[in-house]
Amino acid sequence: MNNFKHMELPPKLLGALEAMNFYAPTPIQEKAIPHVLAGKDLIGCAQTGTGKTAAFSIPLICHLLKNHEQSALILVPTRELAFQIMGVLKKMTAPFAELKTVLLIGGASMGNQIRDLSRRPRVIVGTPGRVIDHLNQKTLFVHKTKFLVLDEADRMLDMGFAQQLREIFRHLSHARQTVLFSATFPSDIEQMTKKYLKNPTYVSVGVASQPVKEVKQSTIQTTASTKNETLLNALRQRNGSVLIFTRTKRRTDRLAFFLREKKLPVDRIHGGLSQSQRMNAIRDFRANKSRILVATDIAARGLDILHIQHVINYDLPLVPEDYVHRIGRTARAGASGEALSLLIPEDYHVWKKISQLYKIQDPPMNKSKKAHFSF
Repeated sequence: MNNFKHMELPPKLLGALEAMNFYAPTPIQEKAIPHVLAGKDLIGCAQTGTGKTAAFSIPLICHLLKNHEQSALILVPTRELAFQIMGVLKKMTAPFAELKTVLLIGGASMGNQIRDLSRRPRVIVGTPGRVIDHLNQKTLFVHKTKFLVLDEADRMLDMGFAQQLREIFRHLSHARQTVLFSATFPSDIEQMTKKYLKNPTYVSVGVASQPVKEVKQSTIQTTASTKNETLLNALRQRNGSVLIFTRTKRRTDRLAFFLREKKLPVDRIHGGLSQSQRMNAIRDFRANKSRILVATDIAARGLDILHIQHVINYDLPLVPEDYVHRIGRTARAGASGEALSLLIPEDYHVWKKISQLYKIQDPPMNKSKKAHFSF
């Protein structure tokens, strides 16, 4: 299937896809869309950056065009991912006045969201906590929601949303179609699919738990006392935009302040900032006003900026599975990119787990002097 026309999509939707320069489906879209169009529950497992948003958005729109009284709910783990999906959906639904959308996320005005919900939107994109807020206040009703998408399901569970998801499922109709996308497939995701999906079709592209091959990975061994200087040297040796991951909000703030003192164009993003601060930081980074963005893992799954050329793990992730999502912020849509991890002796046990999980050659950590290696 070398183009979307072979999927027999509505002409207006094809026109919207062409306006977005979407002509040929990606592998995950080619595998997933026909099953979802056929009304089947689906589990999609693929590497980050492979086009999963369109893989569920296209059949979702087709479903709503055929079922005029129904609505669809898309649940995501982070505000950033919600904004990203909403941006794609607005372009795809532009030709269809009847397909109103609403964004339900924390940090935004409840009053504005209640007003938007009063207009009876057909597509709801939200984070679990805010969706539950509206369900509890009876400003959101989902008895007509017959199409459910769980995007980045593994991340939602990692972030502690299991209870919220169970509460949302309690409000939903059992007579629904459910589509779940996840970059990894741990045991808790398997348990969720058995409980909430009906005879799902499983589709997978590549090895979902492995980094995309276009990412060139390397590491530098350093120490806690020389880590900042090591980072500065790495930044001086690289051109283009850089996304730097840290472990905590406080470390993000400190590192951003340090880089600003060195006269580098840097901004930061973490969960302690207001929604407007986070959006302004992403906007400036997207527009190349800030060459460097320092972030916690809140950006690991919801940041889709094609021009990110480098990802630097200033701190290793606490959860080894997050490594692939971090470095997946580069090499998007077939481009190439580089990922660098700064390792201190205290990181050995975490790096060993990452190396085993992603089958990375694991040279011994040098505890006496700094070394460099790549793979």
